[in-house]
Amino acid sequence: MSRLLAAALTVAAAAALAVGAALGVVALLDATPDQPNTPLITYEHAGQER
Repeated sequence: MSRLLAAALTVAAAAALAVGAALGVVALLDATPDQPNTPLITYEHAGQER
């Protein structure tokens, strides 16, 4: 019976660790990076090249 209890505790600990890791990854991916919101291409005089 103790082997069954040890296996159940191991499964529960592994599941808790997996959920914690998943929440940590989601929290890291949800963080917004500190970067300026500047466009890479700007058109100063659009439509006057023709």
